[in-house]
Amino acid sequence: MTAGTHTTLGSFCVIIPMYNEERGVDACVRRVCSVLATIAYPSRLVAVNDGSRDQTGAILDRLGPQFPKLTVIHHDRNSGYGAALRSGMRHAAEAGFDYALFMDADLTNDPADIPRFVNKMKDGYDVIKATRYSDGGAVRGVPGYRVVVSRVGNSIARHLYGLPITDCTNGFRAVHTRLLSQMELQEPRFPIIMEELYYCKFLTNRFAQIPVTLTDRGKDRRATSFVYGPRVFYDYLKYPCKSFLGVRPQLRAADKDK
Repeated sequence: MTAGTHTTLGSFCVIIPMYNEERGVDACVRRVCSVLATIAYPSRLVAVNDGSRDQTGAILDRLGPQFPKLTVIHHDRNSGYGAALRSGMRHAAEAGFDYALFMDADLTNDPADIPRFVNKMKDGYDVIKATRYSDGGAVRGVPGYRVVVSRVGNSIARHLYGLPITDCTNGFRAVHTRLLSQMELQEPRFPIIMEELYYCKFLTNRFAQIPVTLTDRGKDRRATSFVYGPRVFYDYLKYPCKSFLGVRPQLRAADKDK
């Protein structure tokens, strides 16, 4: 693939990993599907139930007949955020969608922003990232120390990647499936977001970002499993470091000669 090749939007899917989200899954599906119903392009919501031990899977199955745009993928056991994303990516590629748009199930990402991603897809961008850290972006309800650590980490990652992205760790993003199909993603948890961006750095130069407001998880939701620690910083920053050093990622075998 040639970096910067113009892309077009024919269809897209929204991929949402879910694990023990029974308190919010109904609201999430309804809000996302209501937004998709207003968009002219073919679209679907792909909910990946990653081996939930609560009623998340049962609720998704119940919602299926009510929402024709909903596709549910079940993992028999909890395999991690990375595995859930890869299942969604495979489905997007096999179903022939042009883009995959990733967001979280807890509605800290606002589904009302989906049409703004669609506009960037129409403009031909390959990678579209939401950002909390540019003009128009904001964070609400998140503890101050987490915001500071995130800002510092993202500033370091941005300079190492050398990309026009101010919020590298943001999981609210859209990527063309042509790029995703070339990636050999391995990360089992949240650092897959940085691994994905590492691949994107070497596959395209068509990046865009959208200022958004990130909100905290509601008090009635399951507490976040993300914690800061030395291992987290290593797992996240190893990919921008590889990028800075010019270490190219391994592409899928079928795509190496393209």
